[in-house]
Amino acid sequence: MIRIGITDDKANNRAVIRNKLERNQAFELVLEAVNGEDFLQKMKSMEESKRPHIVLMDLEMPLVDGVTAIATASVLYPQTKYVVLTIFDDDERVFQAVKAGACGYILKEETAERLQEMITTLWETGAGPLSPSVAYKILQLLQKPDIPRPTTQADQFHLSDREKEILKLQSEGFDYKEIAAKLFISPNTVKKHTISIYQKLHVNSKAQALKIAYTKGLL
Repeated sequence: MIRIGITDDKANNRAVIRNKLERNQAFELVLEAVNGEDFLQKMKSMEESKRPHIVLMDLEMPLVDGVTAIATASVLYPQTKYVVLTIFDDDERVFQAVKAGACGYILKEETAERLQEMITTLWETGAGPLSPSVAYKILQLLQKPDIPRPTTQADQFHLSDREKEILKLQSEGFDYKEIAAKLFISPNTVKKHTISIYQKLHVNSKAQALKIAYTKGLL
């Protein structure tokens, strides 16, 4: 049984995807989320043995978008595969999603049969699915000399310059008081920035924050 998760802020979109997948008894829908933040919270609360094998992720969502959710989850939950399921709108979004950790990019317009086939192939072979029109678009982009530069991971997580600075110092082993002395701010201010960093990275410990920072090139 292939455990599936769906993250999309529109209820009707989730219903359509659910309907396409429920026709195949090989799939079990174990998670539905309304945005990236909801998805990350639900993943955190689930037992590892019950988390989805594959998550279908929309990109444009409030609070936490799909790219940021994939970037965080691909580090915290690497055993899950993340596939973008969205409307192809923006050249740069393809690069952002792949850089974040997505292993495939499927258009919502795909038929139920085609969607099921792509997910099954990913599960059986590890080959990331690409809708034909997306694959063609990528080839076109690669043939252009002016390929759009993807947004950096740091920008995707929306860390401020001060937060990046504090995260770097934490990675070097400095504690709150030492960081405060180096930056000429109070330890309480360092703590507030650290809380903000954890919230933006959707983690609750220094170890998890640094893991994402190293993996995603934030340091």
